[in-house]
Amino acid sequence: MASEVDICNLALGHLGDSATVSSIDPPEGSAQAEHCARFYPIARDSLLELHSWGFSTTRMTLALLGSGWPEWAYCYASPGDAVNILSILAGDATDDYSVGTNYGFTQSGIPIIGSGAYTPQTFSLETLEDGAVVIYTNQVDAVCRYNRTITDTTTFSPLFVDALAWYLASYLAGPIIKGEMGAAEAKRCMTMFSAVFGRATTSDANHVQRRLWPCHHLRRQ
Repeated sequence: MASEVDICNLALGHLGDSATVSSIDPPEGSAQAEHCARFYPIARDSLLELHSWGFSTTRMTLALLGSGWPEWAYCYASPGDAVNILSILAGDATDDYSVGTNYGFTQSGIPIIGSGAYTPQTFSLETLEDGAVVIYTNQVDAVCRYNRTITDTTTFSPLFVDALAWYLASYLAGPIIKGEMGAAEAKRCMTMFSAVFGRATTSDANHVQRRLWPCHHLRRQ
């Protein structure tokens, strides 16, 4: 699996930079290593936030802090490593997807789906005066499903690595190449990133088994 250094060198290669770095933590002393040490964590965390990656998704029972504001029954501490809060669930919830009811079909054969019974509960993510991030919800004994910050590159999927290298290259283009050529190269890297990101998110979604509505398998006779 790719290491942080491998990803940085791949990004530099995308820019046509023949230099290679051997360490970014701490940076080895080269300008390329200094730039990679600065921008790699930003690119990684931004990419983690852009999609609900399966390898970064987890659940935890939230720590109750007390009662909420009048519109919320409970106040919980938000997970400290959370990048995205995906859903707030009951402790015995099996998933957080809707189960709908089939009410027939349109003239073109499209199923008419009634409103489903959603397991997730509404919530509000807010910051207190002391800087603590909290989750307000009406769910008792709440469980949070969320994407967490991942620093271990061995958990990254190959397509995530590919996307991250192009994304990082777009950050590095300006400092390394500079000027109008650097700006043009950053734009090219973002174009390449967008293409790889699409493939990566599609592949990731294919690994997530979701409860489908029963009528998805029905066809009008």
